[in-house]
Amino acid sequence: MGIHINAQKNDIAPTVLMPGDPLRAKYIAYNYLSEVTCYNEVRNMYGYTGTYRGERISIQSSGMGIPSMAIYAQELISEFSCKKLMRIGTAGSLQKDIKIGDIAVAVSASTDSSFLKNIFPHISYSPTASTTLLTSLQETARLLKLPIHLGIFFTSDLFYNDNTNLFRTLRKYNCIAVEMETVALYAIAAKFDVQALAICTISDLIFDNQCMSVNQRESGLSTMIELALNSLTL
Repeated sequence: MGIHINAQKNDIAPTVLMPGDPLRAKYIAYNYLSEVTCYNEVRNMYGYTGTYRGERISIQSSGMGIPSMAIYAQELISEFSCKKLMRIGTAGSLQKDIKIGDIAVAVSASTDSSFLKNIFPHISYSPTASTTLLTSLQETARLLKLPIHLGIFFTSDLFYNDNTNLFRTLRKYNCIAVEMETVALYAIAAKFDVQALAICTISDLIFDNQCMSVNQRESGLSTMIELALNSLTL
């Protein structure tokens, strides 16, 4: 049992999807999985386990931001022995050719947070995705004839960031998207030598002031969800 996850060890599958939004976790569980059970309601951070194509999969909401993701990722791994963690969330596009509704995949992640500096005070450490999960996702996308964008994510400590010069520099250096959790997921996974991958539906265009509605963010991400589930059961 973890501090923030009130479950028994066998309640959670080795493979976990991690949406940020607890209501998105509930939506995925009851619309995509069968034989669903809810194993966690602590702080309304819902966790569910069910089956997809005959395989047990858990859905654990992570909340927003690096500290929240770090808590849930570490407890899933250290307390419940989870081996595959896949973030499924939303992100803002930094590139002109990546539009709202497109799917972006983080090969690596950089950040402005002090999270990594507390671990590596003298170097700039940029954790990367699991090659196994990344290869599986690419193969699934190919089979589904679904275009995806691979590249560097910028994991920001700020949702409301007025530093447009930073975003222009990130665009110049081919960073494809900005979000708030991936660097923590990848660093924690690397620490415990487990697999992790972050895929996001583009919900905002950083330079064009366009964004998805609240309802679209909560339940309109079916393409990404199906891609993630199918890649984990390939």
